[in-house]
Amino acid sequence: MRRSCMCQYAARIGLAILALLLLAPSDAWAQWQPQKPVTFIVMAGQGGGADKATRFVVELIERNKLSQTKFEIVNIPGNSGGDALLELQRRTGDDHVILFTLNSFYTTPIDKPELKIDVGSFTPIARLAEDVFLLWVHGDRTDINTIDDFQREARAKGKDWVMAGTGTGAEDHLLTEFLNATLGLDMTYRSLKGGGEVADELVEKKCDSTVNNPAEVQKQFEAGKVKPIVAITPSRVAQFKSTPTLRETGMDFNYFMQRSVVGPPAMSAPAKAFYVDLFKRVFESAEWQDYRKKNSMAGDLLSGQALTSYWLKEREKHARWKMTIDVLRPR
Repeated sequence: MRRSCMCQYAARIGLAILALLLLAPSDAWAQWQPQKPVTFIVMAGQGGGADKATRFVVELIERNKLSQTKFEIVNIPGNSGGDALLELQRRTGDDHVILFTLNSFYTTPIDKPELKIDVGSFTPIARLAEDVFLLWVHGDRTDINTIDDFQREARAKGKDWVMAGTGTGAEDHLLTEFLNATLGLDMTYRSLKGGGEVADELVEKKCDSTVNNPAEVQKQFEAGKVKPIVAITPSRVAQFKSTPTLRETGMDFNYFMQRSVVGPPAMSAPAKAFYVDLFKRVFESAEWQDYRKKNSMAGDLLSGQALTSYWLKEREKHARWKMTIDVLRPR
């Protein structure tokens, strides 16, 4: 009898120890904190939509004391964002670096296969939003008010019509090539460092058109320096209700820009759990939801395998679009 009780007691002790072992990783993940400032890379220049969103997010984190550690923003726009992706790849296994990305996350590796970047290898943290694009011209172009006006004027100017954007092979370059191919245009694309510089280029009449996000041109729009012609969205953008969509003009096409946080390959599980939880709180905050609404952003929160799957589907979609545009492009 005594021996039986001892066996039962030992069994209970064994089960308790096993439970503690099973729980230990979860507890460790919850307790992990960065041990030094976190490098927060933006794969675009200052003043653009990605840069503005990143700075807003970092200020939100600091204001609400969501992290004990500072986040240091570093802009790496070179090589159409390819240099930023290479830096993140170089820091494989580093728990103190993350990246705020846009769609050059797909387009640059597709356009520059020599970089040997596999987006599926990066650590998925959080998709915070999907941003929108509109086609813009200078505010004093009274002769351009519709997509037909735009097509007429751009066609007349031929190669001398300049569309400014944020990088060869980037999303706005893709949209420029799409408009060239579908509207029979021959616009010249000029690459700059970021969306803010692109907007300034249009205001200063150094280019003829752009495809900026709302956040990048809000001040210029309010000052009457630029005006939207069409929204490249399924339905009208809340900020620009009088601006039709491409779909309304007979072109059933729309395009969204991801605003996602990415970790390097092989980030540790405790660090990943920390960042996923942190950016979930950012997403759910009233401040971020207000920012999304103010800038006409959409998209649910994605993380983990759902975010990786999203990346792989978008990469495939962008590769198909590039092939289609190459076929349709005037020879």
